Amino acid sequence: MSWTALYASFFATMAFGILFNVPRKSLFTGGLVGMLGWAVFVTLTVNLEIDTITATLFAAFSVATISQILARFYKMPVTVFSIAGIIPLVPGGMAYATIRQFIENNYTEGVRLGTITLLMAGSIAFGLIFSGVITETFSRKKGASKPNLSGR
Repeated sequence: MSWTALYASFFATMAFGILFNVPRKSLFTGGLVGMLGWAVFVTLTVNLEIDTITATLFAAFSVATISQILARFYKMPVTVFSIAGIIPLVPGGMAYATIRQFIENNYTEGVRLGTITLLMAGSIAFGLIFSGVITETFSRKKGASKPNLSGR
């Protein structure tokens, strides 16, 4: 894994955080979240040779889970960390390649790339949702185990 790619993902995440008007005190931490997501993606695809769709799912889940933890720690909305944190995972380059294939009349390749692009986008959405569901489930179990001391 290249340090240049990690730095680029860090600064890209911070730049999108600025665009999304996140609080200044969370820009650095948000950059680390994006860098972590990219590191998970690259580690899974390059080192462990897992396909990009599955790697995107795990990376998005990692971003969302860390975002949930940081949101509670910093007392901020989860989206402050998660929205900018998934930016390095968005398959924008692949979407461009898909459109280019269609423009060049390579419809078979365009459909193939488009399918992969949509599956990667779905993996991002599913990773974010799955993390939220798991976090909510554990939060409810934790809260349900407390006795009701209010007398009601």
